[in-house]
Amino acid sequence: MEQATFETNIEDVKPPATSVGVIGWVKQNLFNGWLNSILTIFTFVVLWKIVPPFFRWAFIDSVWNTTGQACRHAAGACWSIVSANYRFIIFGFYPYDQQWRPFLAMMILFGLLFYSRNRKHWKKSLGYAWILGLFTMGLLMKGGLFGLVPVETTKWGGLPLTLLLSVFGLTAAYPLGVVLALGRRSKLPAIKVLCILYIELIRGVPLISLLFMSSIIFPLFLPEGITINKILRAQVAIILFTAAYIAEVVRGGLQAMSRGQYEAAESLGLNYYLTMRLVILPQALKIVIPPTVSILISAFKDTSLVVIIALWDLLKTTQSVLSNPEWMGFSREAYIFIAIFYFLGCFSMSNYSRKLEKELSAGEESR
Repeated sequence: MEQATFETNIEDVKPPATSVGVIGWVKQNLFNGWLNSILTIFTFVVLWKIVPPFFRWAFIDSVWNTTGQACRHAAGACWSIVSANYRFIIFGFYPYDQQWRPFLAMMILFGLLFYSRNRKHWKKSLGYAWILGLFTMGLLMKGGLFGLVPVETTKWGGLPLTLLLSVFGLTAAYPLGVVLALGRRSKLPAIKVLCILYIELIRGVPLISLLFMSSIIFPLFLPEGITINKILRAQVAIILFTAAYIAEVVRGGLQAMSRGQYEAAESLGLNYYLTMRLVILPQALKIVIPPTVSILISAFKDTSLVVIIALWDLLKTTQSVLSNPEWMGFSREAYIFIAIFYFLGCFSMSNYSRKLEKELSAGEESR
């Protein structure tokens, strides 16, 4: 009798069907008030007006492998501008019969990035792999050895150049930014003043001005007969610019460290170098992962500004295709293609930063 009464009471307290499952989630999150309900309905109406027409334009009525003239009679998007010009968009003026070399270099770079995403692989062997990989990529792009035809850097362009400027720029800017942050907090007046002057000067000017200086003004100060590659000059400008912003973010993380951390390191007999490497920097850099990634994402997108100094990056090669009379008027499709590439790059960095934060937080909780 008591068992039956208990089961009856359990059935009495069961939640209604409209409060659980999908219906319950929709009611709780989308229609839990009159204002939220109005916003939900308005959002659905806007999406209904935008998504179906865009889907029809992008996929149903689109053309994928036609000439520019045929595209003008199509009702939808002209993705033929990408399929017909993808080799020039991706590789620029790199010799047609040698384009397997930058393709292989990009595959090596993607492989190294993919392998490096796992923290368990962060060992000395990974550093050696990067050194070997960078040498191989440079050899493939430049040539001149092992039977590879030499290719001048003036012919480098498209996606390989964009990846070169972004990946190497961000990789070099991060440690330089950390050094600048430590220098700004140094107790040595000369080092501190120099770091402050550098950081404030670089942060006080736009990246475009540095690119112009590296491309136009800097060569005027070089001795006659000495030239420095334009790509290298642009790369240095991007590194110096990004490092100044990273330095300020890292300095904020260093200031968040309590005095007790330094005192604990001193009690263990650690010198300044060991204190920073083993105690302070691991904690400070973990704190500033979100703002640091924001700066790296901005720097990744800012590499497209090299178009103003006549470097044929991915954006420049796309604009060159659009200047062809056959493909004029199809800029939407071309820029959507470029936007997808930049979105994937930015999303990958953002997603990896969240994963890294979770791994580091889980490591601390386990201790």
